[in-house]
Amino acid sequence: MVNPHRVFIIDKIPVAKKGPVVYWMSREQRVHDNWALLFAANKANELLVPLYIVFTLAPNFCNANTRHYDFLIKGLQQVEKEVNALGASFHLLLGEPPSTLNSFVHEVEAALLVSDFDPLQVKQAWKAELSSSIKINHIEVDAHNIVPCRFVSQKVEFAAYTLRPKLKKLLPEFLTDFPQLPTLKVKLQKQSTNVIEALHWLSPNTEVKPINWLKPGFVEGSIMLEDFIANKLNGYSSKRNDPLANGQSNLSPYLHFGHLSAQRVAVNIVKADAPVIDKEAFLDELVVRRELSDNFCFYNNDYDNPNGFHNWAKISLAEHANDEREFTYLLTEFENANTHDDLWNAAQLEMVHTGKMHGYMRMYWAKKILEWTEDVSEAMEFAIYLNDKYSLDGRDPNGYAGIAWSIGGVHDRAWGKRPVFGKIRFMNYNGCKRKFDVEGYISRANDWVADKMISHKINEILQ
Repeated sequence: MVNPHRVFIIDKIPVAKKGPVVYWMSREQRVHDNWALLFAANKANELLVPLYIVFTLAPNFCNANTRHYDFLIKGLQQVEKEVNALGASFHLLLGEPPSTLNSFVHEVEAALLVSDFDPLQVKQAWKAELSSSIKINHIEVDAHNIVPCRFVSQKVEFAAYTLRPKLKKLLPEFLTDFPQLPTLKVKLQKQSTNVIEALHWLSPNTEVKPINWLKPGFVEGSIMLEDFIANKLNGYSSKRNDPLANGQSNLSPYLHFGHLSAQRVAVNIVKADAPVIDKEAFLDELVVRRELSDNFCFYNNDYDNPNGFHNWAKISLAEHANDEREFTYLLTEFENANTHDDLWNAAQLEMVHTGKMHGYMRMYWAKKILEWTEDVSEAMEFAIYLNDKYSLDGRDPNGYAGIAWSIGGVHDRAWGKRPVFGKIRFMNYNGCKRKFDVEGYISRANDWVADKMISHKINEILQ
């Protein structure tokens, strides 16, 4: 039922105990369309044991704040209801994942631990630490990538053009619809975990407020997908690079938190009644570009710093390290959108106020940080800090790869030399003006600021 190439054995213990199966849900925060959960449920039925589903909530995870935790926890509320309806048991563990999971696995005398795949170093480190303490079989299932990351390639891919043919060859095998979850043979009583109280335990930074224009969870993500297919997919290829065209899917937060499966999105797009050019443009971003980001982060330990750049980019940037910068800004000036460039300020304000930045503007935004900082290391540090703090889909392989592409030419080719940039692809204000209505975009950002100020004044009066 689950393709064996999705399955990777982390720990194999010769003699297994007769105990429950524990699924450590992390990146895939959903019950539907989840290969890792399907694998765990099938194993529980095979062994005639109950299934426990566990989510570990780490404090101060990569500087996450109220915006991120609010979306995450409200999504987990939906997961808890669906898990209880299955006859499995949902447990929210508060604390550092390796220690809390170790205690839980021993407490329930588990026979098997199933986890989902995540390429980020922090998640890989958790698994390595956990392996040193648990003495049961531990199996990882790639439920995030349509073609499993470990299987499609065993090295860092140079660019999309090197990964694309490998994916294309394997998609017929992996791009399938999902089977139904099996009925569990051993059912458990409903558990109550008080998921919403976890926010009080976390006490996250409240400076960055939750967003309200997107609602978390599988149901809301599915509605967003249906709306995109019905109203935006037709014409996507021509509208996607216009920040004012309202042509993007807005699915990235749901994919980041695992509320939606990228495979489900792809299956529905393939079935959609829309022009082939639009479906191909969307699928290239969803499948090739997104899975290229996982490949980059999994096989390159320096995905978040300049050491991870191609050699040509490192050499070129070093040659231009001492070039004069016309403008340089402190992190606080970037964060508060206090630069000389109204277009850059508008992009920063879009991210701060909505939790999302249009994809085309993300490139311009990151490249200007390179242009206006003292060196490339500082540029990477600032861009990652701002993206992870304000973007709802921050702390994600797509974000790290996108920033490395913009600042360090990762997955790109060498271009003509320019001051500061060297051979890194250049973008400027006039280029944006040729693409879309820059003044309209800036005006919209100013409206967000005005609306926030009015809302703040109203709250002051009500208090």
